[in-house]
Amino acid sequence: MIKKDFKKLLKKYMDIKGLDIIVYLHNGKTIELHKNRFLDKNEIVLRDKFDQETRIHLSSIKSVELYAA
Repeated sequence: MIKKDFKKLLKKYMDIKGLDIIVYLHNGKTIELHKNRFLDKNEIVLRDKFDQETRIHLSSIKSVELYAA
């Protein structure tokens, strides 16, 4: 189960387009979230310039780093 506080805080930061967000997953992958990102239920949805969609389930996230751009 996803903690509501984490989800609420992540949504708040994802809405700030000036923040660079890097997500570290439990499987060892690192993903930088682009500006075209949003939260859909319990998944982060990313769309690239070719309109391809990538989904990251919140339960697979180990940690998140935020950087002011």
